[in-house]
Amino acid sequence: MDSEQLREYGHQMVDFIADYYKSIESFSVLSQVKPGYLRELLPDAAPKHPESLQDVLNDVQQKIIPGVTHWQSPDYFAYYPSNSSTAGFLGEMLSAGFNIVGFSWVTSPAATELEVIVLDWLAKILKLPNEFLSSGQGGGVIQGTASEAILVVLLAARDKVLRKIGRNSLEKLVVYASDQTHSALQKACQIAGIYPENFRVLKADSSTNYALIPYQLHEAIINDLSSGFIPFFLCATVGTTSSAAVDPLSDLGKIAKANDIWFHVDAAYAGSACICPEYRHHIDGIEEATSFGMNAHKWLLTNFDCSLLWVKDRSALIQSLSTNPEFLKNKASQENTVVDFKDWQIPLGRRFRSLKLWMVLRLYGVENLQSYIRNHIKLAEQFMQLITSDPRFEVVAPRTFSLVCFRLVPPEGDQDNGYKLNYNLLDAVNTSGKIFISHTVLSGKYILRFAVGAPLTEESHVKAAWKVLQDQATILLRE
Repeated sequence: MDSEQLREYGHQMVDFIADYYKSIESFSVLSQVKPGYLRELLPDAAPKHPESLQDVLNDVQQKIIPGVTHWQSPDYFAYYPSNSSTAGFLGEMLSAGFNIVGFSWVTSPAATELEVIVLDWLAKILKLPNEFLSSGQGGGVIQGTASEAILVVLLAARDKVLRKIGRNSLEKLVVYASDQTHSALQKACQIAGIYPENFRVLKADSSTNYALIPYQLHEAIINDLSSGFIPFFLCATVGTTSSAAVDPLSDLGKIAKANDIWFHVDAAYAGSACICPEYRHHIDGIEEATSFGMNAHKWLLTNFDCSLLWVKDRSALIQSLSTNPEFLKNKASQENTVVDFKDWQIPLGRRFRSLKLWMVLRLYGVENLQSYIRNHIKLAEQFMQLITSDPRFEVVAPRTFSLVCFRLVPPEGDQDNGYKLNYNLLDAVNTSGKIFISHTVLSGKYILRFAVGAPLTEESHVKAAWKVLQDQATILLRE
């Protein structure tokens, strides 16, 4: 690598990205391009000779950016956030510069050891039980996404129980979750070979604010045991995708423990809020869990991807996922004195992701990260107040963190209970390019979701978003 060219290109690239963020509000938040647009703009074959970086960046500006949905825009309120920050970006640059493949300790000791340390740091910030720390039998590891984390622990739980009862009993294994649990669990079951009919989806409704009901879980387990099935895995959620509902961890955990069930807690979104003392109670009962996951790349200013997973018993992961071919053997691993994270995940290769989380924690500090979370929750509260001030709208689920679920109230006698009305409102708002929101369905109602979490969002953006919604609602109701 030519270091002088790297310096020159690096300056150009940083300037380009800085200019992008400076002008991000001028772009349509949700890309408005048509499918296949880029094929019409780019050549059908790669260039034979090198092109200048400036020519490439010009194409990025003119052809790529129009096809980008701007997740870092202050007017982005869809799904859940995917945070970027200067600290996270710098950590990503360092990781890209070193470009190590840290599958085992020996391939880059600092990568493994920093990951162990940083995951312990965050576990202590979250006040997780000591069993989740690396000093005991457990520890933390960075996965790519919460979907990978769920798959990893599901495989570990599956293999742990099959070692006891025999490999031929796979067809008897049963998984439990609410109908609000992320679809990642369903995909994990498909990959792990869990029979589709053995995936118990328990209904949650407005009576419990869409949280999983312990009594329903208990009844389902009793029924399965009496029918000869083997309950082995329960997934609870802190901050569900649809409404940010919080499952009752303590009660669920006790049921899981009584039945020797692996209890995983998925706090991909809301786990970040639990670094604040006033929101920590949402993971009360975590001491009952076997594993716990959250995404630092959602709401903790750490660039994607950085999904954090803690387990109480790391040996369960290692026994399920370890391979030891001759070409990977080395003295440190053979002496069993180090951690090899290849045995805690699905792929072999892994990036130096702990660098960006380490830099975020150091360059911001816990107090500033807490203030960042609190500010977004305050903005969500303000948006909810705007919703309740207009009788044409209603809030349809409690606001727990920074997500507001609401809808435009349909006229009396509306045949589909406002489904088409709110579908059209969502479409009109997003097509305007001014803001981007997403939807869900709760209790048969088509619901709009307003998630505050982009790093650049301020009160003015929330108020502007509300005006867009009001204006479009006026047009639709008039029609």
